[in-house]
Amino acid sequence: MIFRAANPVSHRLARLAFFLACLAAPVVAIAGPLHRYLGLDRDIALDVFRYGFYLAAGAIALGLATAVPTRPGDRRRGFLAAMLALAIGAGAAWAPLSWLMHAYRAPALNDISTDTENPPKLVVTLQMRRGATNAPAYPGPGAAELQHTIYPDLTPIRLPLPPAEAFKRVDAVATAMGWNVVAREPSDGRLEAVATSPWFGFQDDIVVRVRKDGARGSRVDIRSKSRTGTSDLGVNAERIRAFAARLLQDK
Repeated sequence: MIFRAANPVSHRLARLAFFLACLAAPVVAIAGPLHRYLGLDRDIALDVFRYGFYLAAGAIALGLATAVPTRPGDRRRGFLAAMLALAIGAGAAWAPLSWLMHAYRAPALNDISTDTENPPKLVVTLQMRRGATNAPAYPGPGAAELQHTIYPDLTPIRLPLPPAEAFKRVDAVATAMGWNVVAREPSDGRLEAVATSPWFGFQDDIVVRVRKDGARGSRVDIRSKSRTGTSDLGVNAERIRAFAARLLQDK
């Protein structure tokens, strides 16, 4: 088989694709730590995240354009660089792309409660919301109606235990889930905690309320509220589901 000389333009484009992919990966990866550990503004950090995706998309496009020979017999010196650009670019693009798709599907909710008529109140966590862009008050009937439509399964949790025992179980589950418990008030039936996302360090405030229910049981309500962002991407609802499942696991 006779090979033609390598196309120098394609070779340079393949190398450019590889360079863009190698640049995109750390840009995407560093966006979260910049916000969490260095205090970079949330919107700027998300912009960095988005630009990393653009670089990755550019690397993938160039990689595809240069990986496949345009003429039979072409000898592609840049083939390896193009394939590496595709692999690294796809890896770098995956996290922001999946986030974007999740954000597109998620409802515009950032405050979820199992009791939307009388949501558990932030007390200690209220004092910790410095810099929060979301108001501490529950957003009202519109948010409650949307929540009931999207998350009809999020209802009060009932335990066949007296409130004191139920509170101990609530405390144990909150600790097991890795929340930072900032307030324990058994006499008031209130536990407060903060959950921090592992990458960007976004913080959500959590209040669990325990009340007597009938002669021997308890009713547990939980509220999870994001400090920033119009949408929580469904994180608060998933947190409440996980909490309820653990709480009921061995009742």
